[in-house]
Amino acid sequence: MSIRLNPKVVVSIVYVAAMFMAAMDATIVNVALRTISNDLLVPPSAIGTVNVGYLVSLAVFLPVAGWLGDRWGTKRIFLLALGVFTLASALCGLADSLSALTLFRVIQGAGGGLLTPVGMAMLFRTFPPQERAKVSRILVLPIALAPALGPIVSGLLVDQFSWRWVFYVNLPVGILALLFGFIYLKEHKELAAGRLDLPGFLLSLPGLSLVVYALSQGSSRGWSSPEIVGLGGVGILLIAALVFVELRVSKPMLDLRLLTDRLFRTMGLISMFSAAGLLGMLYVFPLMYQEALHASALDTGLTTFPEALGLMLASQITPWSYHRQGPRRLITISLLCAAAIFVLLSLIDQATNPWFPRMLLFGAGFFLGHAVGSVQIASFANIPPSSMGRASTLFTVQNRLGSAFGMALLASVLAAIGTSTVDVVGAEQPNLAAYRVALLGAAVFLLVALLFALRIRDADAAPTMRKRPPVESSAVASEHRAVT
Repeated sequence: MSIRLNPKVVVSIVYVAAMFMAAMDATIVNVALRTISNDLLVPPSAIGTVNVGYLVSLAVFLPVAGWLGDRWGTKRIFLLALGVFTLASALCGLADSLSALTLFRVIQGAGGGLLTPVGMAMLFRTFPPQERAKVSRILVLPIALAPALGPIVSGLLVDQFSWRWVFYVNLPVGILALLFGFIYLKEHKELAAGRLDLPGFLLSLPGLSLVVYALSQGSSRGWSSPEIVGLGGVGILLIAALVFVELRVSKPMLDLRLLTDRLFRTMGLISMFSAAGLLGMLYVFPLMYQEALHASALDTGLTTFPEALGLMLASQITPWSYHRQGPRRLITISLLCAAAIFVLLSLIDQATNPWFPRMLLFGAGFFLGHAVGSVQIASFANIPPSSMGRASTLFTVQNRLGSAFGMALLASVLAAIGTSTVDVVGAEQPNLAAYRVALLGAAVFLLVALLFALRIRDADAAPTMRKRPPVESSAVASEHRAVT
């Protein structure tokens, strides 16, 4: 006898499992890079291709994800992406050379590029606008917990087992999610998906790849190097051509016309700059804590973990506070408080009690959890179900470009100022000032997001907000109950 499950429960379980795996992969590999370079006998400067290959592949497949899900079915494409990601994780663990590992990371990036937009489209098609405040609790879990767990799990696996287990850890989660999704997920296709926008795809493929490559390598190779200037410039020209083409075809791969919706456009910009600030901080602070304040990798992971706890707490409160405060006020206050916390983080030194940055990071997670959750709730308020696949793709592309831009700019700040100095006796010392300036840069990203948040109109997000009964009708109802 087959067991029937609520489709909302099924989509939530599969989405959280897949996003948890993909989100943790973003941080779990970084801690193991030094060990991987030693084991594969390659210099540390070369091991960066492992992450570059993944990021470039992710950028290539993101834009086409919405069309693939609409055309061939969200269940089929989501499970295919999940299967590719899981299989590539196993292959990464078996790799015996840098070239093999980089190739398998490229394959893994292809699966990861399809997972997020297709999964988000499934989620928002399943939950109507008025229920999306509740679903924000689901959205924040993988976003919050997985990246914070990554460094801790990676440190334990590398110390106790092998670097290969940072990839093998994906297998049980991926296989179980695949089987569960195959049995219980319902298929959905958009009959009006149309043909693939080939010109758009051919322009986005090299355009986004080159831009992401330039952003990820600019700080290490030099922003003025011919390689970065040339490839980044060509990428920007191709993206400009992509915008020109996509605005003139009837069924674009990246539907830029969706940006005419004021709320969707504003929330996308807030999401982009918030991602730049949050991921930029999560990139700079662990470096500062280890390199400048001489903490161990495990201590650093444990210190940053309260940020995830703050995000998780916020995910439980946001549905209530969203309806009570409205998106404009809630997002504005949250971003302002988070930016202030980033400024305080920049002031810590070796004499600071370790519980102070932990409290600050908990607060940063709490306030950014409210901002991110509210953005997720409101972004798709006026997007029809037929456009959900393309809308989630466009939203994800903006978010990933914001993350890449934030990390690239803050890495450039560190490189420009210099993370080390020479003292009077000629000994090299960490330069705490460089990390402080970079953290202030992360706060600036949040303040830019705040400026866009001030343009939000709560009336635009009305479909996602709970309707309060009129005072008169409530009084009449009370009198009626008293009489009866």
